[in-house]
Amino acid sequence: MIVFDSSALLAYLLAEPGEEVVAGQLLEGGVIGAANWSEVMQKMQAHDAWTVSRDVLLSFPLRVEPVERLDAEAAARMWRRGSGLSLADRLCLALAQRTKSVALTADRAWQHIEGVRLVR
Repeated sequence: MIVFDSSALLAYLLAEPGEEVVAGQLLEGGVIGAANWSEVMQKMQAHDAWTVSRDVLLSFPLRVEPVERLDAEAAARMWRRGSGLSLADRLCLALAQRTKSVALTADRAWQHIEGVRLVR
C-alpha cells in the first residue's frame, strides 16, 4: 500500500514533475492522512480548485485516514530541530510506518528516510 504525502498529490493536481508516477499509484489506491488531506485542500483552495480537485481525488480508491494516538506519538518522537519535517510530514511518515507502507512524496527532505519513495 502507498501512503500519499500532500506534496505527491499536489504534484498530480498541479501537473508538476512526477505527476505520472502519482497517477499510476492513485489507480492502485492507497491512503492519505487527514493532516495531509487538509494541506492539499488548503493549497487547492488557494488555486480556487478544491471542489474539482476533491472530486478527482475521490474518484480513485483513495482512503483518508484519521490521525491516531500512536501516529501522533510517533510523529512527536520524530521531531528534530532543523530536520525540515513539518508536523504533517511526520504524521504521514508515522502512518506509513504503522501500516507498513511506502510513503510517496515530492519532498526531497525525505530522500534519506527509509520507506520513502520520491516521485521526482
